[in-house]
Amino acid sequence: MLLLQKTILEMIARGDALKSTLQQLCLQLEARFSETICSIVTVDAAGLLHTVAAPSLPSEYVSRIEGIPAGPMAGSCGSAIFHGQSVSVCDIAADPRWAIVRPDALRAGLAACWSYPITDSSGRILGAFALYFREARGPTRAEQEIVEACLDLAVIALERQARVAEREHRATHDQLTGLPNLSAFSALIARLPCDAPGSWGLLAIDVDNLKPVNDTYGHHAGDCLLKIVAQRIKTAVAPDLIFRIGGDEFMVVLRAPLHLGEMESFVESLLDDLGRPAECGGFWITPQASIGGAIVAADDAIPETVRQNADHALYCAKETRRGGFVRYWPGLGSPITERVRQIREIEAALQQGRVEPWYQPIMCLDTGRFVGLEALCRVRTISGSIRPAAAYGLGDSEAGIAYELTRRMLAMVAGDFSSWAGMDGAPDYVAVNVTSADLRIPGLTEELLKILTDQNLAARHLVLDLNETTHLGLREKQTLGAIQQLRASGIRIALDDFGSGLASLSHLMNVPVDMIKLDPSLTNNRGDEGKAEAIISGMLDISKRLGIEVIAEAVETHAQHAWLMSLGCRFAQGYHYSRAIPRTAMGKWLYRQSVASMGEVNARQA
Repeated sequence: MLLLQKTILEMIARGDALKSTLQQLCLQLEARFSETICSIVTVDAAGLLHTVAAPSLPSEYVSRIEGIPAGPMAGSCGSAIFHGQSVSVCDIAADPRWAIVRPDALRAGLAACWSYPITDSSGRILGAFALYFREARGPTRAEQEIVEACLDLAVIALERQARVAEREHRATHDQLTGLPNLSAFSALIARLPCDAPGSWGLLAIDVDNLKPVNDTYGHHAGDCLLKIVAQRIKTAVAPDLIFRIGGDEFMVVLRAPLHLGEMESFVESLLDDLGRPAECGGFWITPQASIGGAIVAADDAIPETVRQNADHALYCAKETRRGGFVRYWPGLGSPITERVRQIREIEAALQQGRVEPWYQPIMCLDTGRFVGLEALCRVRTISGSIRPAAAYGLGDSEAGIAYELTRRMLAMVAGDFSSWAGMDGAPDYVAVNVTSADLRIPGLTEELLKILTDQNLAARHLVLDLNETTHLGLREKQTLGAIQQLRASGIRIALDDFGSGLASLSHLMNVPVDMIKLDPSLTNNRGDEGKAEAIISGMLDISKRLGIEVIAEAVETHAQHAWLMSLGCRFAQGYHYSRAIPRTAMGKWLYRQSVASMGEVNARQA
């Protein structure tokens, strides 16, 4: 018995397949009791039986009993699971508990069966362990004892398999909706054939009003909306499969001939089903979605091409027929193709951790000390080149991606600055760009403060730069409320590109800010220095009266530096002082500065 236990436990520890492990357990018992046939079945959440191991049972019998419901007349195993206790049937031909499967058992030459339920430590029934006999009899005492001793081995093997299955399920399924996720979708389409044009297709679906619902009613309502949308799509597209591949994105793999042959009418019907009002957290909301579709064509060499085509069609639907459907065709347009490519590129960079902050110092012109840093978001492309995130031009239609980019940047910047703050001569603050879409995210302040708390960084060290696209939304009540809440928490606010067409003096009347950054056009306007000097001097005077710091941007020459100093500008940044440099390089530079500063202090004390 000890050798049997050692063999099975070693198989479990190695991670051998459940079927081979339990098959070995059955074979070991059959070798010990030559007149018996051993089997192990499991029961699923629906109460259906599945044979896991039965090395000596006829395959025809095993297939006939597969999936039958556990119950009082479903044989010894079905009855043992149903009642939660051992069941001994000495004569299958006469016992009513074999009513459902008796003919199959008798054809297989089985005369009797004893079954014992397999239960875990909580008492939940996992399945049943059975001994079949070719003659009408019950189990011997020795047979009962060894089966009872082997039950724990079966439980360990089944529980391990359940944990593995749960991990696999979590890895391939979305927790909120229960749908298969991006990983499962990618695995499936990678195996779809491209040599059979028209045999399958994709629908790319975007929930258009998820963000407004989140912003207006809260994320609980948004989650409710997603679950309703997921269920409606799942019902409408059956037997085809739906996947949730992103926050508000779903993919449907079409293989049903009717859906492929009549795609336009099928999708219109799907949109009608989606558009019915739904109750979400006490609010009545009408789901809205845009859909792009593509079917595998003769010139599609790989499945990813079909996905890209569906994405292109979706993007076109969102731009030209929001709330409607666009089917891909080769002339859909290269600008859309390029736009979708860029969006997918930055999504991939986020997923693969290829987004990183680079830092540019902000100098105090009076002392020559750099007092702050601006964190600039950079994307490391697959080829290894560095690209500014601003080059992707994320707009309102990509607000979710833009906020994830901001959130990721804030977490990395807070971590970097926290590690530098204790160095001698470290800068006072770090500035991070945010957009108006970021400011409309509910709970932004709380999330920022949590990031700072997690990194043990005081709020006064963080400055949020409101870039030029944000200026258009500065009169929105929600945006102003977010700014006031952020400042009340100790986080400072800077208006970027001040003096441009979008950022004007009127903002100083309405928007509570701590800093303004002069638009580069003012710093570089040397052709009409008199006007630029008058404007900058006026801004410096007004800002001084309002207690607002002024920072000149894009200072590239010593002449610009000297000119700004003569006007009384105290702070500046630009290539004249330093280009933006990677986080590791900035950390090393700060360390060298700290060591040098400490050396000077020690020299003076000596």
